[in-house]
Amino acid sequence: MVEYKKEETLSELLKTVSDTTRRTLLTQLCQQGPGRVTDLAKAYDMSLNAISKHIKILEKAGLVTRKNIGRTHWIEANLSKINLIDNWLNELRSIWDLRLNKLNDILKNGDYEND
Repeated sequence: MVEYKKEETLSELLKTVSDTTRRTLLTQLCQQGPGRVTDLAKAYDMSLNAISKHIKILEKAGLVTRKNIGRTHWIEANLSKINLIDNWLNELRSIWDLRLNKLNDILKNGDYEND
C-alpha cells in the first residue's frame, strides 16, 4: 500500500510539472522567493484567473503553499516532494549504468559474436 501511494504521488507530481506554465511558476518562486499571486501573474500573457488555476494545481500537488495575509495571497515554493522525482530518476540512471557497464565488460572481454 505504501509503495502504491508513493507511485501515485510521483505520477501526480510528474503530471503537475508537465505543464510549462506551472514549471516556470515554480522556477520563478524558487529564484525570487515567495510572491503575491498578482505579481506572479504579471509575467504571463494570461488572465489572473488562469494563473490562479495553475497555482491551485501546484498547491494540490504540494509543490507550493499559500499564506493569506489580509486580502493578499502569498505563494511559496515547497520542494520537499521533489525528492520523489529525483529518486525515481536516480533509479533509472542506476539501471542504465548497470546495463552500460555490462555492455562495456562484454566489449572488453570479446564475449560477443561478430555477425
